[in-house]
Amino acid sequence: MSSIILDPWFYVAAVPAVLLLGLAKGGFSGIGIAATPLLALFLPPLEAAALLLPVLISQDMISLYVYRRHWDARSLKIMLPGALAGMGLAWWTASIVSDDVVRLIVGGVGVAFVLNVWLRPQLSPAKGSTAAGVFWGGVSGFTSFMTQGGGPPYQVYMLPQQLPKLVLVGTTTIFFAILNVLKIGPYILLGQFNTANLATSIALLPLAAAANLAGIWLIRRMPTALFYRIAYVLLFVVSLALVLQGLANILRGAN
Repeated sequence: MSSIILDPWFYVAAVPAVLLLGLAKGGFSGIGIAATPLLALFLPPLEAAALLLPVLISQDMISLYVYRRHWDARSLKIMLPGALAGMGLAWWTASIVSDDVVRLIVGGVGVAFVLNVWLRPQLSPAKGSTAAGVFWGGVSGFTSFMTQGGGPPYQVYMLPQQLPKLVLVGTTTIFFAILNVLKIGPYILLGQFNTANLATSIALLPLAAAANLAGIWLIRRMPTALFYRIAYVLLFVVSLALVLQGLANILRGAN
């Protein structure tokens, strides 16, 4: 543990990031997208994503056990092939794609989706098409690999289905648990793991577990209608923040 990151300012960002991830893994999907941008204040974005990966996998293990009986097989069968293709594309382009462009795209999609839902509240639950599921699964896999930010494009496909609350949470858990395990090899090949990152991840694991359990506790006690309202608000706020962050960084770089 002597190689652990010691900068106290790093933990000013890392502790909230892990708490957000725990709540996200507990069921508030989307809120965890802010975690990597927080750590990216101190580390390169892809390295920040790699540091968070062991934390995410540990939280996945807890959530997989809790939600093991609640999931939608159809959505997983449709979205996972696209997600794998998206991750492959992200691996190939990791060294040349601008993180800020990715943020703009992901954030813009999320904002547009939520505004459409809010402006057309009469829409009834609807199963997404196979083509749409493969596409949004691909976008989710790409952004998940690049920034651990696969939540907004995933929710664009999943939220309109208005699945039972625990089924949505369980399906989300399985989807991203599979993606997270598959990231290990590419991150190693890209040289994103180092001793300091791994030691720091281990040090954050107790906090990660506590935050995850808190999210699970909250989800099980929250009415379904309130859960969906919160999910849309969180998606909008986080997506808008990504757009603003991406624009600010691009404009700063152009000056």
